[in-house]
Amino acid sequence: MVDHPRPAPRDAGRPRPDVETLGQYRNRDGGFWGASTDPLAADQALTGTIPVNQVSAAALLTDGADAVDRYGLMTRRLLLDVLAQDGPSKLISRVRETERSDPHGERWPRSKAHEHASAVFCLV
Repeated sequence: MVDHPRPAPRDAGRPRPDVETLGQYRNRDGGFWGASTDPLAADQALTGTIPVNQVSAAALLTDGADAVDRYGLMTRRLLLDVLAQDGPSKLISRVRETERSDPHGERWPRSKAHEHASAVFCLV
C-alpha cells in the first residue's frame, strides 16, 4: 500500500491500485488471513486457552478498533483501561481521531479512510 499513490479526486470512485493488490494477498498462503466466509480462513486462526480463574476481563476488537497494533496509540494494558473506564465508544473515538489526522493514509497506510470498528468488553 505504501508504494501506491492516493488517487486524484477525479479518480475517487475507482478502486486504488493498492486495494486491488491487497486482494491478491488476502486469505491465501503467502499472504494474510482474516475473517471470511471461506472456512479455510478459520483454519488459520491463532487460538489458545487460559484457565477462567486467570481471566479478569476480555476484549474483542475488529481491526478498525485496534488502537494498539494498527496505530500504536496505546499499550494493551491502556486499551483495557480505556474500555473499562470509558467503554468501547471512547476507544473507537480515539481511533477515528487518529484516522482523521491522517486523511490520506500517509502515516498509517490503509485502503480506506475508516475501517469498520467494533469493540466488545466484558469484566469477569
